[in-house]
Amino acid sequence: MNEGAGQLVDRVRVHYPGTLVDGSVFDSSKDREPLEFQLGKQLVIPGFENAVIGMMPGEKKTQRIPAAEAYGQRREDMLLEVEREQLPDEISPEVGMQLQMTTTDGRQVPVKMTEVSESKIRLDANHPLAGKDLVFDLELVSKS
Repeated sequence: MNEGAGQLVDRVRVHYPGTLVDGSVFDSSKDREPLEFQLGKQLVIPGFENAVIGMMPGEKKTQRIPAAEAYGQRREDMLLEVEREQLPDEISPEVGMQLQMTTTDGRQVPVKMTEVSESKIRLDANHPLAGKDLVFDLELVSKS
């Protein structure tokens, strides 16, 4: 299918397990439909999309994706501290609890509580896979 100024854009379906370098699985398409997305639309992490480009249906390969081409490096500026009283009353804060914050421009950002005291709560807005190299065993199921 052609889109834009003659740029070819493919729709692909990919089966994969995603692992950390130590072999622990963080995601997999096993037992569900393959991941389907359109190339060139930045719908998946850059390293995953780049690995799929040029593959033919039925082809399999293992691709190690450095953190910079995945979820980026962990950033200190993504560590936040808020007053405990800013939380809604119905929330009992605990370390490890996940919340959604709304940014000033209206985007929803997932955050994880990393420290809870009587007066303050430390939050981490880094993606859980930030700073980690990822390994995908890719199988291109179809391309259209």
